Amino acid sequence: MHPELFGIPFTHLTIKSYGLMMVIGFICAVWLIRRLSRDITPDPQLITNAALYSLIAGILGARVFYVVHHFEQFEGRLSSVFAIWQGGLELLGGVLLAIVVIFWFLLYHKLPIRRYLDALAIGLMIALAFGRIGCFLNGCCFGKPAHLPWAVRFPYGSLPYRSQAETDPLRNRSEPYFQLPSGFFNQYYTIDSALKVLKQYAELTSEQKDLLKKEDKYKSLPVHPTQLYSSMCALLSCFLLFLFLRRAENAEKLQKNAKIFAKPGCTFALMFILYAPVRFFMEYLRDDNPFEYGWWIIYKGGTISQNLAIYMVILGIVLMIVFQAARADGIRVKSATPAKSRA
Repeated sequence: MHPELFGIPFTHLTIKSYGLMMVIGFICAVWLIRRLSRDITPDPQLITNAALYSLIAGILGARVFYVVHHFEQFEGRLSSVFAIWQGGLELLGGVLLAIVVIFWFLLYHKLPIRRYLDALAIGLMIALAFGRIGCFLNGCCFGKPAHLPWAVRFPYGSLPYRSQAETDPLRNRSEPYFQLPSGFFNQYYTIDSALKVLKQYAELTSEQKDLLKKEDKYKSLPVHPTQLYSSMCALLSCFLLFLFLRRAENAEKLQKNAKIFAKPGCTFALMFILYAPVRFFMEYLRDDNPFEYGWWIIYKGGTISQNLAIYMVILGIVLMIVFQAARADGIRVKSATPAKSRA
């Protein structure tokens, strides 16, 4: 786990691994989308502009999603909602808002929406693959304890360690996975209860630090590297979507208009259908997201991501049917370069 890769000389600033992986994923996604859109783009700069808007929207959406999801952390200190540099982003919220912003951008500039969305779907998956590597380096989005050769341990003070050493009532866990001596915790009192919060490593005595090194029972349990699972699944989805898009393009060149699910937009719809089940079942291996019981919940007792995954599958199926039924120019918009515009 390396949440901070290195420090910037002569400053107190550090390069965060999660942010760096997001930037690398963003650059790769923009390059890939530009490559896939070169035959339909009147001005390649529009792709870069759309990507920059989506990046801003992605960061905003990821932060809003995290704050809503973990609002109890911000009660009494709402100003910290804006302190993104302190951590706290959720990829799913960023992806959803980025899609909305890109759709608006394409509509505003009168570009062939469905074709751009097809390229966007492939770019999003490559960005997600890098983003999940950032999650692994940061220690977030962690998995449940597992006795597998590839299971990983996270160090003291990391999010997985805190989750295992403390209780988690939001996941119906009243007892920690292992018992640390009381001296490792700070005690806080509220009107209703007393809270025990794990101390920072710098707060520990030298004896306590030695105890962590010598006693295996005080080390974190090995867990599923769910971040890497998600990264590999995103890469596989990227490859499958690329093949699906090439299939659609070949069908168009051969004028096989009746070929099923080969219309523009179907690749974008397939992205939801591929991603959502992976995310749904990945939540069974993860150990970080709280269980949900809200009014809008379909799968009560599941996580918010599992419920959103159900909605995404429904959305993907509906979009697939709508795009397949649409005529070749069903939702066509005028391009700045008519000779190159395609529905």
